[in-house]
Amino acid sequence: MEDLEKIFKALADNNRLRILKLLEKKAMCVCELAFVLEIAQPSVSRHLKKLKAAELIEDRQAGFWSDYVLASARTGKRGYAQALMARLRSWLNDDRRVLGDQTRARRADRNALCRSAAAGSP
Repeated sequence: MEDLEKIFKALADNNRLRILKLLEKKAMCVCELAFVLEIAQPSVSRHLKKLKAAELIEDRQAGFWSDYVLASARTGKRGYAQALMARLRSWLNDDRRVLGDQTRARRADRNALCRSAAAGSP
């Protein structure tokens, strides 16, 4: 039961749902997600941590970046995550905010975003 509760808690946030809908389309790094969602990178990282703990996403090293992707079928402990993610794929596809996020994601230039984020860090 704890696994299912963790998944529902992870899904009970607007920004985490938006992240999942973005990751349906392509792998993304923290900089790209922060740009699209228009929230700070530490906030994105906290959301990603909760999604990862619920086994809804996983991270993969891609050169200098850590890319986040939807979890593969072999990852979930009991299949709850995969069953809910299969349903989520058909939900919210006509939502104004989700559509706006997808448009903004197409304009996200990873190299420029990550370079400017690194320049702003101490």
